[in-house]
Amino acid sequence: MLIKLFTNNIESSKSIFNIVVGKFISLYLLTHPYIKSRFCETFVLYMNQYFIIYKPYLVASQFSPIENKETLANYFDVPKDVYPVGRLDADSEGLLILTNDTSLNHQLLHPSFAHQRTYYAQVDGAITNEAIQKLEAGVTIQVDGKPYLTKPARAAIFEIDPVVPPRNPPIRFRKEIPAPWIHLSLTEGKNRQVRKMTAAVGFPTLRLIRYSIGKLSIANMQPGDMIEMGQKEILYQLL
Repeated sequence: MLIKLFTNNIESSKSIFNIVVGKFISLYLLTHPYIKSRFCETFVLYMNQYFIIYKPYLVASQFSPIENKETLANYFDVPKDVYPVGRLDADSEGLLILTNDTSLNHQLLHPSFAHQRTYYAQVDGAITNEAIQKLEAGVTIQVDGKPYLTKPARAAIFEIDPVVPPRNPPIRFRKEIPAPWIHLSLTEGKNRQVRKMTAAVGFPTLRLIRYSIGKLSIANMQPGDMIEMGQKEILYQLL
């Protein structure tokens, strides 16, 4: 009986000791400036983070350096494990999503999800309604060296040019040839698809801006802007 009581007291004392020491260590970790800083950095490293950016013109959609070319690292300061989801050609501008959530990469890029992507394209020449109808019905373009019929899309000519940031350098204007804007919404994303589509109907793209993916858009943003978003917020707007 005495031995059991003595043993129980020892175990109880150990528990109290562990609680006290544990609380002391926790308090120390959270108040010591250096340790707190390192703890926060490590904690953030394992969190999923989400950003939407307005990629400027002639900027490569990657953080790793490229000789004689600007990359995302020149404009956006994000944790080292954050990367772009998908890509936007260097000569295109607009919306790009950055994250360290690998599952979002699958959800956004896999064809089965068919997220709508809307582009603003400034084209060379007075594009016709006939050409718009062809874009909507689907046109044949080259993908990986093979003919590909694009999926049905939504397209229209802007009656009033959209308000967009100036581009540096600007497109080459010719007085005798108009350069109207169209908007084109796709549910697929083949390499340089919009440019290939407008060229296929006889009106090459002069300037291309990706305006939105799902409900996410660059409304009220300028080239080089970045907005951090929460997981629920970004997933809700993509679904």
